[in-house]
Amino acid sequence: MTITLLLDLDETLLDTNLQVFIPAYYQKLAEHLSAQVPPDSLVKYLMLGTKKMVKSEDPAHTLREVFNENFYPHLGVDPKSVQSVIEEFYDKVFPTISDVTKPIPGVVEFIEWAFAAGHRVVIATSPYFPQKATYHRLRWAGLPPEKYPFPIISSYEDFHFTKPNPAYFAEVLGRLGWPDDPVLMVGNDVEQDLIPAAALGLATYHSTDITPSTNGFQPTGSGRIGELRAWLEGVDPAALMPDFSAPASLLALLRASPAALAGLLGPLPAEALRARITDEEWSVTEVLCHLRDVEREVDQPRIRKILDEEEPFIAAEMPDEWAKPRSYQDQDGMGALREFTALRIQTLEMLTGLEPDQWSRKARHSILGPTSLQEMVGFNAEHDRLHIQQIWKTLEGREESSKVKS
Repeated sequence: MTITLLLDLDETLLDTNLQVFIPAYYQKLAEHLSAQVPPDSLVKYLMLGTKKMVKSEDPAHTLREVFNENFYPHLGVDPKSVQSVIEEFYDKVFPTISDVTKPIPGVVEFIEWAFAAGHRVVIATSPYFPQKATYHRLRWAGLPPEKYPFPIISSYEDFHFTKPNPAYFAEVLGRLGWPDDPVLMVGNDVEQDLIPAAALGLATYHSTDITPSTNGFQPTGSGRIGELRAWLEGVDPAALMPDFSAPASLLALLRASPAALAGLLGPLPAEALRARITDEEWSVTEVLCHLRDVEREVDQPRIRKILDEEEPFIAAEMPDEWAKPRSYQDQDGMGALREFTALRIQTLEMLTGLEPDQWSRKARHSILGPTSLQEMVGFNAEHDRLHIQQIWKTLEGREESSKVKS
């Protein structure tokens, strides 16, 4: 059975020695940009931009956008005017920091085995860095991205959340098309890797090569990276199946869905969003319009009703019938996604901070019977996942069709 392996990078796959690496990185970047920006100011606002990325819960803006908004204005520098200097830094200077890092024994052998076994291997590193910097660190670990087909290597260009936000892990899974397989988060940092992954509902493996202590946290498994293969071969895959039922998990899923869709669809032209695999299947544009209208006309009114009334009656809706009469296919798909994202933020504002007794508020559904707010929100999250899977299959079908034609 395929297992989705989310692998942390620093001090899990690469002995980074972060206490030395981060100061060296800041110093070299400041020196390289000293002609454009005073070094003290650069480090100060580099740290500010990073803190803002960590705190961001906005599915409408990438981490790069969040960083840029909290970095360049303070320096009085146009990003475009220093872009070539920054690119030169990551191409020529950043690689020189490799001397404070070293490979971790067993990493390459494990990755080779995982791919050969048919597992899905993701580099789930907190996306503070540009893609180029993460690619360099993978090479230092003996895992050049040119050689290994990692489906996702998270970076700040197109991700919206960082660790320890559980929505980060949900965004990773959404960008994978929400596979229904077992999932395991592998990391050394209990606070950054394991606790938030567990809050989402994922199984966790504590990598002990660099950080042996868990400070009382109980992961699903633990050991050195070199021991992970044997552990995976002996574990029951059912123990690695996610559980997305808790309120914290549901909030993370709802927050991550529009972000994952933006990451999946942002690079595509409009005509790709309107393509259909068959005449019966919806296009991506139609799915996005459907998600927008269901959020506005079904999900939000239901949540308000359950919160405002005592055991309200919830009537069944038939939104699958709206596509043709509302001419979804003729609409702007990415515009629909932006509207859906704005509506989802409103939904999250209604749900964030609810007490346990509010999550358990009762309702009566015309088809489901007795239910609760938590169960209904669970259905909303599942609705997201099903349609992301649908979009993933549509995009895969488009790629296969292009290969046949070429």
